[in-house]
Amino acid sequence: MKILLDTHTHTIASTHAYSTVLELAQKAADEGMEAIAITDHAPAIPDGVHPWHFRNLKAIPREIYGVKILYGAEVNIVDLEGNIDLEDDILELLDVVNASIHKPCYKDYGAKDNTSAYLAVVNNPLIDVICHSGAPDLAYDYERIIDLAKKNHKLIEINNHSFFVRKSSIPNCRKIAEICKEKEVGIVVSSDAHISFDIGDYTNALDMLKEISFPEKLIMNRNLTAFEEFMAEKGKKLFSWHVDAAL
Repeated sequence: MKILLDTHTHTIASTHAYSTVLELAQKAADEGMEAIAITDHAPAIPDGVHPWHFRNLKAIPREIYGVKILYGAEVNIVDLEGNIDLEDDILELLDVVNASIHKPCYKDYGAKDNTSAYLAVVNNPLIDVICHSGAPDLAYDYERIIDLAKKNHKLIEINNHSFFVRKSSIPNCRKIAEICKEKEVGIVVSSDAHISFDIGDYTNALDMLKEISFPEKLIMNRNLTAFEEFMAEKGKKLFSWHVDAAL
């Protein structure tokens, strides 16, 4: 299958990434994709961007080279209480809010059980996607969190980037996908692109999903329509930026 919407990409605003919005959109257009979400790192990570970046995303056109542009962020889970590093009034502006743990800004790194952090995040109505959560040194109760994700209409990410930079996560990524299949919980398959060349490449994640016969209907970013419909069921309308709340 082909993924037509990438829900997790980074631009040079996240200074450990290396492509512009234009370069990401051009590669997406070349790959025949319908849409990408621009989801740069929130401020707690060492080179994360200032909150003003997210308030001013309206400066980016909603369509570039025929590719729809969703405004988003990758927020950081910073502690076992599930606190994150962007204010609610910013999150309310965004089409896609991804939540991840990154070791440099997670003060409870080393905890043997991180379930409480994920419980709080999955209960946060402003979070949409739980991202790259398979790291073995950030263990949590997969079944409990995935059950709650289904109840709260959250998506679980299978991150193609993990197959290259977080290889120790691969067995857990498979386990997470298997539980999502069993419980019929929606996922997204993303590139987590930090350079334009990664846009459109989901090969390793899709190969793994194929091996476990994961249902295509549960891949909610397979196209823009499927994603919009899922978000609408959650009560969230895409492309609905509140102009008066921006800079």
